[in-house]
Amino acid sequence: MTEQAAGEDTFISHLVELRDRLVKASIGIAIVCAALMAWPGPSHIYDLIAAPMIASMPPGSTMIATGVISPFLVPMKVTLLLSFILALPWVFYQAWAFVAPGLYAHEKRLVLPLVISSSVLFIAGVAFCYFFVFGRVFHFIGEFAPTSIAVMPDIENYLDFVMSMCLAFGASFEVPVVVVILVRMGIVSLEKLRSVRSYVIVGAFVIAAIVTPPDVVSQLALAIPMCLLYELGLLVAPMFARATRAPEETA
Repeated sequence: MTEQAAGEDTFISHLVELRDRLVKASIGIAIVCAALMAWPGPSHIYDLIAAPMIASMPPGSTMIATGVISPFLVPMKVTLLLSFILALPWVFYQAWAFVAPGLYAHEKRLVLPLVISSSVLFIAGVAFCYFFVFGRVFHFIGEFAPTSIAVMPDIENYLDFVMSMCLAFGASFEVPVVVVILVRMGIVSLEKLRSVRSYVIVGAFVIAAIVTPPDVVSQLALAIPMCLLYELGLLVAPMFARATRAPEETA
């Protein structure tokens, strides 16, 4: 077998392995989605997601659906999104299993903790947004609504808002992982990251002002955790670097 043919076989085998991992990840999401469909059901899941908004509205108020199929489609979207979040550790594991055969032993010691921490941090960001941010943001916004206005949000607009906020907080909680990767790969030194701390703080508030509603509560709720997580990344990055050092680097 020629060298070119061997390279083509290797490339095809990688594609087959990637396909298998994507299929397994999709099956995991589908299983979680089917379980959520059976219990508690899409309608109850949407009621749970809408609970912070309903709690901030006047007693007896409800949300509205302006689309014909919105009462069916929106709860299904929420269920699928929740399925993906709950299955995220399995999805990240499939990604790790795909790249693991090509890694050295010291590299595997880095990748597996990052996969686990990425899953935990993303879910923690979404949970922080739901349990802490939503109630305060909706209450803060509701206080500015004039008494002559009936607050009845559309369920599709509310879903878009919830998805964007949850993704923003989930992604922002990945800051320590980004810091660890930058330091371990030698892209940026730890001393450089410490020296630009003031710029990172300003950038965190700018990002928070862009991706969150125009209120102080949600902006502070996103910017302050980002700053604290950046400090956490600076703290744990040297530990990861030492634990995943190659034998020649140790020598």
